[in-house]
Amino acid sequence: MKFGKKLAAIAVASLALVGTAACSNNKSSSTSSSDKIPKITKKTTVVFWHGMQGSQEDSLKSLAKDFEAKNSNIKIKLEQQGTYDDLQAKLTSTMQSPKNLPTITQAYPGWLESAAKNKMLVDLKPYINNKSVGWGSEAASGIKADMLSGAKINGTQYGIPFNKSVEVLIYNPAMLKKYGITKVPTTMAELKAAAQTIYEQSNHKVVGAGFDDLNNYYVLGMKNAGQDFSSKIDFTGKDSKQVLNYYADGEKDGCFRMSGSDKYLYIPFTNEKLAMFVTSSSTETWIKQAAKKGFTYEVTARPSKYTMQQGTDLYMFSRASAMQKAAAFKFIKYLTSKESQIKWAKQTGYIPVNEGATQSTEYKAIKQFKLPAKLEDILSTNSLYSVPVIKDSNATFVQLKPIMQSILSAAQRNRNVNKAINTGKVKFDAAWKQ
Repeated sequence: MKFGKKLAAIAVASLALVGTAACSNNKSSSTSSSDKIPKITKKTTVVFWHGMQGSQEDSLKSLAKDFEAKNSNIKIKLEQQGTYDDLQAKLTSTMQSPKNLPTITQAYPGWLESAAKNKMLVDLKPYINNKSVGWGSEAASGIKADMLSGAKINGTQYGIPFNKSVEVLIYNPAMLKKYGITKVPTTMAELKAAAQTIYEQSNHKVVGAGFDDLNNYYVLGMKNAGQDFSSKIDFTGKDSKQVLNYYADGEKDGCFRMSGSDKYLYIPFTNEKLAMFVTSSSTETWIKQAAKKGFTYEVTARPSKYTMQQGTDLYMFSRASAMQKAAAFKFIKYLTSKESQIKWAKQTGYIPVNEGATQSTEYKAIKQFKLPAKLEDILSTNSLYSVPVIKDSNATFVQLKPIMQSILSAAQRNRNVNKAINTGKVKFDAAWKQ
């Protein structure tokens, strides 16, 4: 959801499966082949730390209950750990005492780079290839290949994707029509042109467009310019300045805006002060809660070649017993199944990680959200991208938000944007050297 997505951009969620004391007497065992994965022959409790709230948590509880009914030897104990920030802090502190780590955690891969380096994580490929607790192969899992690849750390399949969203363009069709926009923007140039027209035609009462996640805006801007997110980026280089000035010029002209005191752009959007904005697909839930009766909106592909895949994956810690690992992965398999992902999507607004779920008539027929009927077209229009898991990439990604805010604030106040960009370069470069 919107709330979850925002926090996830700056932190990590932790969805953990931890064996209870009664089940933790076995020695930790690393799994190098599917032959070492035992059958679940005795009662095994799996503790699940998570940061899900509201309808997300309700859906998770329902899925866990259904799983237990089908697997009498496995008990799923759900433990809500607070916000994503709280979960990230819990993971970070607990990694100082590896014996206290959970069986698996819901996380962004960037937060677990050191855990992978220190052999705290389990390579999940043997579990994927195991026909008892897994699928027998990656292809048989039905999980989207690019999402599965996004859950790797240094080339190893440590994670399995779970709750995902993508960046999309959400717009007010009535407002576009009112101000003479006959074609929904499909490129960044068209987006700015439409935003300028709307701002001028509304006598400066309606801002044309905005981007909810400033971190994503910069990373995708550079990727669309042909540069992956890394320390090799020259923040004051030609491509970078073009990305930065595109938004800054829009702020200066008034046709673009970033979120301010309202924090999230769905608020001015539902108040009809903003015509279009690029945001997470999960924002639909919050639009529905905030919009007045009769308010209409539509969802389409982000107007660029690449879009950001967001949301967390499930990672397993090596300190768990063999039985716990087997039980945990069986639950992961259930959570990512076609049936579970359709139910999850219906109740939370997240997109399915399972290809069969995305293509199903049942998913496409979901009426409470606009995205299901259009997701296949969006994914065929945009290529998915995620922040690379390399040293200091996550810290730098987080630092991008205040850097972008400073640059855009300078543009708003008609101050020296070049100076703000130069200052941003110092902070950007420093973040890569932490």
